[in-house]
Parts: sequence; structure tokens; C-alpha cells
Amino acid sequence: MRYEGKIYRPPSEADAFILQATVGCSWNRCVYCDMYRDKQYRVRPLADSLADLDEAARLAGDRVDKLFVADGDALGMPMEHWTAILARARASLPRLRRVSCYAMASNVLEKTDDELLALREAGLSLLYIGPESGDDETLRRIAKGSTHAEHVAAAQRAHAAGMQISVIALLGVAGTGRAREHAEATGALVTAMDPEYFAALTTTVVPGTPLAKQSLRGRFELPDIRGMLSELRTIVDVARPTNALFRTNHASNYLPLAGRLPRDRARIVEIIDAALGGRIPLRPEWSRGL
Repeated sequence: MRYEGKIYRPPSEADAFILQATVGCSWNRCVYCDMYRDKQYRVRPLADSLADLDEAARLAGDRVDKLFVADGDALGMPMEHWTAILARARASLPRLRRVSCYAMASNVLEKTDDELLALREAGLSLLYIGPESGDDETLRRIAKGSTHAEHVAAAQRAHAAGMQISVIALLGVAGTGRAREHAEATGALVTAMDPEYFAALTTTVVPGTPLAKQSLRGRFELPDIRGMLSELRTIVDVARPTNALFRTNHASNYLPLAGRLPRDRARIVEIIDAALGGRIPLRPEWSRGL
């Protein structure tokens, strides 16, 4: 396959075929993120995306059951690209059961209800949305580009179209100054977005990012491990989704967890408390990553 630059995907898409239909991120302003800073955003020529799909079908078409459409906010592609890609995927990948992509709240809100419904009917079934925080002040500081209310509206519209959503939160992204507000508001946002999947990642201050520059100037301080775990405990304790698969299996996290919310809330909080009390070992620094 033809890929440009580093390719990122969620942990749950490890066994998916990744189609790079867009390059980079159209927003690319989030202060903590360096994933696409070395790329100039563009939509790849449709013929190239379809050719890559055909090649995947030729090489492994009978084994591909998941398709992840990259890069950072592929939902923003024009509808004619999406419909052609989804039609080719259905025709050439007989075992295909799920198509997913990263999406910003603004991507969802820019699509009409009819367009979202058409995408779902054509096969796009799961959107990974990363508000990172539910606290509007934190969202402003990290230059996320959308508010708490806009993320809720995007989730509601995706659900109305029949899509599932996976919500991603970032522990520590508010720094030490707004950790409590960030954690409480993020738990509330998870409740309001009501995702089918919910994941928490841990902020890494990546050299060269605006967040790293803020840190060097003393304008941002990352919470310590105990602070991160305390945020996680608050988020889990506050969140009230209907039935969400919850995981912290991303390599950035100190404490891998899995369960369902709300069913396993008490057990998960108990494990976090044990980790805070030093009774459960944490992932060592050398094994963490992005």
C-alpha cells in the first residue's frame, strides 16, 4: 500500500486495513498533538484511494473484515469520495463488517443529516471522536476547535444517523491548574455524548509542540502519575453512559483497564484506588509510548 508519513490508528483498529484517503489533519492546531505537523493536509485523489482498495482486495480481500480510513479527520472528505470508497469497499471486501475513521465534532456538524445517514447506509459505522476534555476553558486552551456543547451535538447527530461513536479523553491535558474541572466536565461530557466506546489516554508533552513550548515557559505543568490517576478516577466515577465499553489500553497509560460503564464502575474505581494506594504495579516509563 502507498502511505505518506506516519500512520496512526486507534488500538482497536490494529487488525484493520488502513486506507489513507486523506493526508494529515485539516485542523492541525491542537497544542498537544504532533501527529500530523509534518504533513500538509489534502484529500488524496479518489483514483489513488480506489486503487489502494483494489490492491488490498487482491492481496487479502478474503481476510479483511475492518477498514479504517485515515488520516486525522477523514470524515471531512467530500461526499463523492466517501460514497465511492464505501461502494468499492463493499464490492471488493466480502468479509467487511466495519468501516471507521477519526472525526472532529466540526466534521460531523458540517455534514447534513441526509449525508450522515447516507454514509451510514453505505457502510461507515464507527466514528472516533476525541474531545480530550469536557471543560470549555481547557478546550479553548488546547485549541481543540469545538466546545462541550458542539461535541454533544455531534454525538447526537451521529447517533441519529445510526452510527456508533468512540470518545477519547486525555488525562493531564488541563495541566495541574484545572485538573479537577477537566475531570468532572469530561465525565459529564461522556454522559452527554453517550458513546458505545470510551477510552482514556495520557498526555505526553511532545517536543516541538505548542504545549512543549508552554511547558518550557512555565505556563503548563503536567500532573504527576498520582494526579493522572485521580483524574481517571473522577472521570469514571462521574460518567454515566448508557452502556460503554471502557478501556485504557493505549500505550500512553500507566494503568491498563477494561470493563463496561456503568456496569463495572465500582470495580474499576476500586482498581484505581488500589493503584493510588500502591497495591497495583503501574506500567513502567520505558514501556509507555504514543
